Amino acid sequence: MKPVECEFEAEVLAAVLQSRWPEHVDAGLRAHAAGCTICADVAAIAAAIDEDRAHMRADAILPDSGRMWWQAQMRARREAATAAGRPITAAQVIALACAMAFLGACFGATSSWFQSTLKQMGSAVAGIKIQALVPFAPKMAAGIVAGHTLLLLAMAGLVLLAPAAVYFAVLRD
Repeated sequence: MKPVECEFEAEVLAAVLQSRWPEHVDAGLRAHAAGCTICADVAAIAAAIDEDRAHMRADAILPDSGRMWWQAQMRARREAATAAGRPITAAQVIALACAMAFLGACFGATSSWFQSTLKQMGSAVAGIKIQALVPFAPKMAAGIVAGHTLLLLAMAGLVLLAPAAVYFAVLRD
């Protein structure tokens, strides 16, 4: 059976990685590595890896530290500006939704043809009882809701869904 480990393997590896192999190690370790296939393989492979590492280290070009610091500062500023802009964007989206709701309400309240169309559509949705939708409202509020059911549903959807959609779209960036 072929051995898979050698008791001197760690010593040979340490000598190669410390650049002591083969000149600056004792003769007994060199003689053992010459006769042991495991230690000979470790010495050959570790020497090749160490030599390649030395070549890569010599060829590596490190950027100027001042430039790296400047780039890190610029990146930190961009990230801070993005983070600071998120609440502002959310407030603008909410303000836009409120403005659109207000404009829609003004349009619906002042346009007679729009109100008549809504009443026709509201009569198509006659199966919904207004008292079930608004049980706590007085009769006057129920009458307003009955006359503008579709408009109120559309405005509620606009006020609730538009900011959420914009928020999730901005969140991806």
